[in-house]
Amino acid sequence: MTNIIVVFPKIDDAKSIRNLLARNGFHVVGVCTTGTQAVSQTDGLNGGIVICGYKMVDMLYSQLHEYLPQGFEMLMLASPQYLSECEEHDIIYLSMPLKVPDLLSTLGMMAENQERRRKKERLRPRERSQEEKELLKEAKSILMERNRMTEEEAHRYLQKCSMDSGTNMVETARMVLSMMKL
Repeated sequence: MTNIIVVFPKIDDAKSIRNLLARNGFHVVGVCTTGTQAVSQTDGLNGGIVICGYKMVDMLYSQLHEYLPQGFEMLMLASPQYLSECEEHDIIYLSMPLKVPDLLSTLGMMAENQERRRKKERLRPRERSQEEKELLKEAKSILMERNRMTEEEAHRYLQKCSMDSGTNMVETARMVLSMMKL
């Protein structure tokens, strides 16, 4: 579920939007009147969407956008005169007066994109540490030396053993090293 923070200078406006979103199944984690409060709300959250106006009590939307941590997107709601001044390319804008279906569909699309990005991030293989790389290299070199394998063959052997035993390649390399050093 995507975390949403609503930031408007008038608390009643922010609460109205929060209530509208909550009635439509969105997860609003915070309602703020200042950009500083919004940034502090992002602590401990793994991404989300900030919905704001052009100007908060303490900063403009562009400043808030700069302070947001990675993984957060912004949806700015403002009158057409302010929107014509906006130049940020990675902010989504909606014109006021606001049409509820436009807000809900835009927010739904943004939330879907965030979920897709998070899923893609989870599925991406993590980078091995230098220690793990050295361990794999050492295991391959022992296999190459003792079993007269090429580096590619040693690598494939470690992969196959890893798949057969249900462990990752680093653990398999550790097992090979412990067995070969006996």
